[in-house]
Amino acid sequence: MLTYIIRRLLLMIPTLFGITLIVFLVMAMAPGGIGGIILDESQNLDTEAGRQLREYYEQRYGLDQPLLVQYGRWLNLISPVGTMTEHDPAELPSLGRLQPGISWEVEADGRPATRYLGLKWPDLGDSMQVNRPVSDMIRESLPITLLLNIITIPIIYAIGITTGIFAAKFQGKAFDVGSGFTLLALWSVPTIWAAVMLIGIFANTEILYWFPTSGLQSIGASDFLFLPSWTDEGFQRGWLLDILWHLVLPIVCLSYAGFAFLSKLTRGSLLENLRADYVRTARAKGVSERDVLFRHVFRNSLLALITVAASILPALLGGSVVIEKIFSIPGMGRLAVDAVLARDREVVLAVTLIGGFIGLAAELIRDICYAIADPRVSYE
Repeated sequence: MLTYIIRRLLLMIPTLFGITLIVFLVMAMAPGGIGGIILDESQNLDTEAGRQLREYYEQRYGLDQPLLVQYGRWLNLISPVGTMTEHDPAELPSLGRLQPGISWEVEADGRPATRYLGLKWPDLGDSMQVNRPVSDMIRESLPITLLLNIITIPIIYAIGITTGIFAAKFQGKAFDVGSGFTLLALWSVPTIWAAVMLIGIFANTEILYWFPTSGLQSIGASDFLFLPSWTDEGFQRGWLLDILWHLVLPIVCLSYAGFAFLSKLTRGSLLENLRADYVRTARAKGVSERDVLFRHVFRNSLLALITVAASILPALLGGSVVIEKIFSIPGMGRLAVDAVLARDREVVLAVTLIGGFIGLAAELIRDICYAIADPRVSYE
């Protein structure tokens, strides 16, 4: 198993390279190219200012160089081993904290310079749109998206598995028919339409103003106490309850399709195992129906649930792109949409790299869970 895990981890590296290369080439070959909208803003300036702005972006981000050279420069940034060029060696410690191992003289920008090769801190670059380090932007937005998913995943599994078990247990009865119809209807509802309708009904001051329309916190929430409390002005939600209040509608939109699909899958997998010979044997030996269902049938149905689990987290990350944009939540999804619209290369590649790593890690965890759930599975 250890050898298999190490091999899979090593295979992640070329896979991530391939994913980011495809995204990079698609951006570069799209109309307007990399940073197209940002550079088009220079058309509003006079000719000389526009030319200088374009030259600045081309020099800073290497946009005037061949595509593979541009991609190689980005790989050099994110790699823990790379090169760095500097005209003044005294300024070297400020450049990514490089620990030089090899150096040689080169010519850069028409002047003599020194190029260093050694260990350095990986760097995601700077955003072309807001001129900020991409790592700082990821550090601010990633926890918000993870918060959404940490709350959503238990809801999906709790509702999906529970309803699936009871639907299989009471096959053909009222609960099975009613839940099947309801869950199929939920799974068929587009997320975008559901989000707009929820805002229009439950966040509308003229209908049911139960929840806020956007954001994560109310104005002045920084002055709230952490927990709900009573003040001289009345009941105060508190900082924690205020965030949860803002997250209700986004979490509903992220979770309903997931638990609807998981419930139908759980039901089908349980019914398939309930017809197996070992179930008839267990019942013939006098094993209780509860033990048959949970200790035998449900355990043998875990492989199908584990398979779906590997796709739920990447799917939620993809779904948060839409939800965070609609509800104005400053997470990774909204950051990705804004970066794609602006063709902000460094941000798009950073989001792709993180999303690809999470997807590959989910598949690796899935394979490990296979071996844990079923002793017959071996990767030796």
